[in-house]
Amino acid sequence: MNVKDICIYLGKAILFGLIMAAVFLLATSFYGSPFKSGLTHRADISSELSFSKAVRRAAPAVVNIYSLSIDQTKPLNSSSLQGLGSGVIMSKQGYILTNYHVIKRADEIVIALQDGRRFTSEIVGSDPETDLAVLKIEGDNLPVVPININNPALVGDVVLAIGNPYNLGQTITQGIISATGRSGLSSGYLDFLQTDAAINAGNSGGALIDTTGEIIGINTAAFQVGGDNGGNGISFAIPIKLAHSIMNKLIADGRVIRGALGISGEPLTPVVAQILNLPDLKGVFVTGIDPNGPAAVADIQPRDVIVAYEDEEVPGVEMLMDRIAETPPGQKIILTIIRKGQRQQVPVYIVEKSTLPE
Repeated sequence: MNVKDICIYLGKAILFGLIMAAVFLLATSFYGSPFKSGLTHRADISSELSFSKAVRRAAPAVVNIYSLSIDQTKPLNSSSLQGLGSGVIMSKQGYILTNYHVIKRADEIVIALQDGRRFTSEIVGSDPETDLAVLKIEGDNLPVVPININNPALVGDVVLAIGNPYNLGQTITQGIISATGRSGLSSGYLDFLQTDAAINAGNSGGALIDTTGEIIGINTAAFQVGGDNGGNGISFAIPIKLAHSIMNKLIADGRVIRGALGISGEPLTPVVAQILNLPDLKGVFVTGIDPNGPAAVADIQPRDVIVAYEDEEVPGVEMLMDRIAETPPGQKIILTIIRKGQRQQVPVYIVEKSTLPE
């Protein structure tokens, strides 16, 4: 190969290299560096998998609740604190939501914040039927949990449970919403959120939050499959919309005033619907009437089917009981019933639930 051929060969190689370099520069100017993009993507994933920002927003408002006991058998009547559970500061005024079962046997309650401050608290009110209680402390610059009651939890949402399990100190556990609307676990007024986030003794009354740090529930119960010392735990929380509503009622009245009609009922089954010649399975089949209740006065009878409450369609028992409980005592409402195939409207006056025998 002579000098001329060598020069031509080298020239082609240099020209090809320049062309490839130009293409690479153009590509990176339009689409960004693949190497940089890869690093950024991995950083984004790392950021998405961390819930530290959510915890920083909510955790300061989750408090530890203690019972103060004084031992009069010891010199100077020495006192000690016994861990009861957790609570959540809901407002700058110092209102704290917790579970009723956490504080029901406490004589004097001490609230410990994560910043080291301690306060004695008063019980504003409690509601055993929803296992909720409201406490109050007096303090400045109190942390408040972020809340959005119109953002319901959905199955599959990632959640974090914050509390003081076994009095070890504030602890975060993570899981997902496994189910919503779980009922039959306590009173008829609760539709629990079910989660696989660990909720242990001491977590009760703490916060269940989403990945933005907003509270979505109050931790309340856990069941162990396989015994207390092992197995898979199933945990439950009271939805924040219900808890917030109960809190406001306790602050206003010190108790929850519920309406009642003095009826019991059950969902319509296909067999009952066929016997009564009903077109669908919507409504509540009346099975019992309290003889001293307003339903008896209004001549509601067993085997009646309640299909509407104040012109609102009744899809099932839970909805009907909720509407009755939420109606102020003394108010007249209209029930639409089907009796012997005939549709009719019946006026009924709501009474306070506590006035009827259990």
